[in-house]
Amino acid sequence: MTVTTSGETGVRAIGSRVRKADGPALLTGRGRFLDDYTLPGTRHAVVVRSELAHARIVDVDVRAAAASPGVVLVLTGAEAAAHAGPIPHFIEPAARGGRHADVRCLATGKVVYAGEPVAAVVAGTRREAEAAAELVRVEYERLPHVLDGDVSLEPDAPRLYEEWPDNVILHNHYGTGDVDAALAEADLVVSDTIRISRTTTAPIEPRGYLASWDDLDGTLTVYGSLQNPHQLRWMLARSLGLDETAIRVITARVGGSFGLKMQGHPEETLVCLLSKLTGAPVKWIEDRRECFMAGAREQVHRFTIGAMRDGRIVAVRDRIVANAGAVSAQAGWAMPNMSATTLASGYTVPNVRAELHVVVTNKPPLNAARGFGKDSAHFVMERMVDLVARGLGADPAEVRRKNFIPPDRFPYRTATGLNIDSGDYPGLLDKALRALDYDALRARQAELRAAGRHLGIGLAFELTPESADGPGSFVSGFDVTTVRMTMTGGVTVYTGVTTPGGGNDTGIAQIVSDELGVPLSWITVVQGDTERCPSGFGNFSGRSMVVGGGSAALAARDVRAKLAIVGARMLDVPVDEVKVADGQVRATGDGRAVPVPEVAAAVLTRAFAVANDVEPVLEATRAYKPGNIDHVPDERGRIQPYPTYSNCLHAAVVEVDPETGVTKLVDFVMAHDCGVVINPALVEGQAHGAIVMGLGAALSERLTYDADGRLTSDRFKTYLMPRAGDLPTIRLEHQVTPSPFTMYGNKGAGEAGVGGAQAAVANAVEDALAPFGVTVREVPLSPPAVLALIDEARNR
Repeated sequence: MTVTTSGETGVRAIGSRVRKADGPALLTGRGRFLDDYTLPGTRHAVVVRSELAHARIVDVDVRAAAASPGVVLVLTGAEAAAHAGPIPHFIEPAARGGRHADVRCLATGKVVYAGEPVAAVVAGTRREAEAAAELVRVEYERLPHVLDGDVSLEPDAPRLYEEWPDNVILHNHYGTGDVDAALAEADLVVSDTIRISRTTTAPIEPRGYLASWDDLDGTLTVYGSLQNPHQLRWMLARSLGLDETAIRVITARVGGSFGLKMQGHPEETLVCLLSKLTGAPVKWIEDRRECFMAGAREQVHRFTIGAMRDGRIVAVRDRIVANAGAVSAQAGWAMPNMSATTLASGYTVPNVRAELHVVVTNKPPLNAARGFGKDSAHFVMERMVDLVARGLGADPAEVRRKNFIPPDRFPYRTATGLNIDSGDYPGLLDKALRALDYDALRARQAELRAAGRHLGIGLAFELTPESADGPGSFVSGFDVTTVRMTMTGGVTVYTGVTTPGGGNDTGIAQIVSDELGVPLSWITVVQGDTERCPSGFGNFSGRSMVVGGGSAALAARDVRAKLAIVGARMLDVPVDEVKVADGQVRATGDGRAVPVPEVAAAVLTRAFAVANDVEPVLEATRAYKPGNIDHVPDERGRIQPYPTYSNCLHAAVVEVDPETGVTKLVDFVMAHDCGVVINPALVEGQAHGAIVMGLGAALSERLTYDADGRLTSDRFKTYLMPRAGDLPTIRLEHQVTPSPFTMYGNKGAGEAGVGGAQAAVANAVEDALAPFGVTVREVPLSPPAVLALIDEARNR
């Protein structure tokens, strides 16, 4: 036994700017993504998609395609339906009071959007499959189509699903209080309409799957760029009629996701079915045009807000029409539910009433996207607050301060039922204003305005419920981790959460390092393998560090407890007089220590001696369930599905050229509070990405369609994302108000940024153009849109 007397380093991993564990591999081009996986005999698939938005399928002629060089299989919807059933929904609409529609991997009977899969070709190479796909001939009978959400609500609108009485997936009401009475007593009442255009997530790596069916033992292995491997395994078992234990899903390294790669896409089932039918591994990689079909955020809000002369907001009414496109098994249709639930954000508005219509149209389906509908609520709420400030002639910062939930009133139950855990919203506002030097900036604005230049300052608060738990769905608020130590001290962490590229594996390793008392270099984190990792729920809703980190901490503590007992015996001291840290079990009295690897070896090789009465397993599996989740409806029928609520205050400074309509971003500050920060570098990376997504949605990003429903913004030349040169240096300020309901007081940090950045820019543009009297009612604010605003104001 080796006993030393060296001191502790005392350096904690939690809170440190530890670099991403896979950073060197990514920087040197050695990161292995889905398309880097190739199995012997791999064939390639291409999907044939509908060119019509709504039509009956009369015939699919595949004879020429089947005879094309290299083709192994051409599959139609009718043939696929004989081998695969409907795809289970990620969030079942019928279980939420909505309407169900079957979704299959290939269309049968009719198509309901341009781009819907109608056939698939498998060939030896991608090029051969693409050539053959061009030869598939589909005969259609055109049907009337509808693209606009409002029009889809009209009684005579074309019906997408004949078994439905109308085109509404979900209709619901949210909120409490007497809105009518409050509006009648308000000193200021503002009514208007806001339109949020459809955008997309555009990850650097599109979706992709490689499926390999083994006919000898009847097993299926699936490699994918995806977020939820265990849920995908269940879904595939249901749709393909297989035992779940016969399927293994492995998540490759993911080059971004932002919700796009949650399961429920038809190609997931399709690629697996193609492998089973061909008896060979089959790979499908989405091209960029296909990736652009995935939409998010298309909503129209018709609102009324009432306030008193002193700036207090007393009532909000909002009628929301959310255009979900066609029904998908993915979770996108449910995002507008959170748009309504999140009103009225972090403000003490006593009377709130939101009416939501989630409607289907002949556009491609909504897909889950960063913010998950909460971003739209923030955008609309922050536009309303600015309109109140404008109507009262008040400073927008002070109207926000007047209405913020005070720090001493948490936990705070909102009118829609959310129980916000903690926060200091005035503190965030102060940090952002100081960073801007707000008073000096307002003075500078006045000087520039006198000189004919149009500088604008926009503020926006953002409250982000994170780590969701949806009863009866795979949106779960807990997760599971296994921590395993070898007799040489090496630690492997098998976690049920996955990473879409943001580095949560590094954060989990930091937690295990501190809890287990070993160096980070000893720890390896394994994610995204249904054969190796415990059954967990993957990545969504900013949950990974809250529940993945929490369960890893519990499992590490269990292993550390055994090390402490056996190490204490080896040092001949009571167990309460030792500490496990820096890879040693140390006696707190005289400083003697024994290396953790020797203690681990003793647990496993001296089980009837020094480790007697200790279960000789250096492994623990634990689940962590945070507090503040309650699915028992209160007296008003409201549940509480979120444990934590990160929050931030955005401040944007823009200069607008009224002659060209060009908006230049001059400065951007975000004061952010995600509770206790596990790794500041990871949090800041997430924040920067979300902010830029919001800035793009505010100024340039928009999915567009022609009159026949075909996507026209199908490349980066027509879907305009901001470039690095378009952006100022984004400045971040940190604030920490711990959550009382999570392991470390941490909150989610993956979703905050989109809606607040979008709203701050919209408010800044309106502020810049105040001399013209414009009102921003729609985003993105492209140069033509800005010029139209000015023309509208001049012609009033």
